[in-house]
Amino acid sequence: MKPKGILTIQELEERVEVGDIETVVVGFTDQYGRLMGKRFDAEFFIASVLKDGTHACDYLLTTDMEMEPVPGYTFANWELGYGDFHLVPELQTLRTVDWLDKTAMVICQVKSDKTHQLVAEAPRSILSQQIDQAGDMGFAVMAASELEYYLFQTSYREAMDQPYNKIQPAGYYLEDYHILQGSRTEDFTAAARRHLKNSGVPVENSKGEWGIGQHELNVQYAEIMEMADRHVVYKQCLKELADKMGMSVTFMAKVHEAQAGSSCHIHISLWQNDKNVFVGDQSYGPVTASEIFGWFLGGWIKYVPEVMVFYAPTINSYKRYVDGSWAPTRLAWSRDNRTAGFRVVGDGSSLRIECRIPGADCNPYLAFAASLASGLKGVQEKIAPPDCFVGDIYAAKHLPHVPRTLKEAVINFEKSEFAKESFGAEVVEHYTHFYRKEMEAFEMSVTDWERRRYFERI
Repeated sequence: MKPKGILTIQELEERVEVGDIETVVVGFTDQYGRLMGKRFDAEFFIASVLKDGTHACDYLLTTDMEMEPVPGYTFANWELGYGDFHLVPELQTLRTVDWLDKTAMVICQVKSDKTHQLVAEAPRSILSQQIDQAGDMGFAVMAASELEYYLFQTSYREAMDQPYNKIQPAGYYLEDYHILQGSRTEDFTAAARRHLKNSGVPVENSKGEWGIGQHELNVQYAEIMEMADRHVVYKQCLKELADKMGMSVTFMAKVHEAQAGSSCHIHISLWQNDKNVFVGDQSYGPVTASEIFGWFLGGWIKYVPEVMVFYAPTINSYKRYVDGSWAPTRLAWSRDNRTAGFRVVGDGSSLRIECRIPGADCNPYLAFAASLASGLKGVQEKIAPPDCFVGDIYAAKHLPHVPRTLKEAVINFEKSEFAKESFGAEVVEHYTHFYRKEMEAFEMSVTDWERRRYFERI
């Protein structure tokens, strides 16, 4: 049964005919995970875009956060003239946008205007490649992403004008699981749950988190590409809803050094013939599971350092990895232990692996692709996982630490033969350049920290 809010072409045509839908958002995500695209008159969308797709400038996969074209990319540059690529609607993503008036949305694959093949550097293409690899191995992949975020009473515009140093959290004490404190922001959160459910993103629950004004809203798991699409819609909904209500939300990994970071915990299981193939009779410490489970877990853990950029893509990402903060700092796995980078949860058909390393700032297509590529490589190479760790992993200083900086992670990614084999050398080159430019932008900036520290006393 399709989720509420997902539209067939016939349903779209009927709703356009009676005036219920007037606009269709046609989009894809850039490297940061931001939704880019165009708004179409709904009648024109049906008459033209449904059949032929549309076009967008290929510079959108080479810009920085400020939308400035960044030199040095092979894919698109001034010498090549910044031409177009082709946006092809993925019709299974066609949905009502319940938080906007008379609006629908569709997410697109990005294809070459010349070869009509997927643009390898596009985030959704990178995940598509890994899904195909899983299919070739006989697996379907189910996944979920658990996003945390901070909610502020300050609007985005007011926050920028201040700039960002007097923003008022929606809460005023740690509200992890607190119903009272959560009730104070239920106007926003209830609206988010309702709009998501009515926009093809089935919701499970929401709760306060371990930060002042921090929340988590969880949606139902799905096939891995559908889950990544849901993740994109989720973030767009919450940002636009907050904007309409004169508030703001942030998915920064670490919004303040004194507050908990915001994560994107990823859950994955492999399936064949409608059965979870992680279920089995092999013993992994306290866990009984299949050999495939063990190999997938082993590969996922082993290749974290080489694909860390897809889990933690910004300078800010790495400030989240603090011992005792609920964010993982070391590469180990445990059974239902929140100090671990990998946490095994569920039983029977719900048995799955949770990776707690990605931050809320990750691009879901890239984070899922990195996770899947690593696990599948583990299955191919029959990589045994390390022993299950019992106890406080923060105190286990002998365990390997996750990469500590974006610089370290980029070096690992650039030289990784595994990454080149999994994603293609051109993709590794493209994203290495992207992350290096992100580092350069930070290194040239003068921060509030520097002014506070040096303005008077140096």
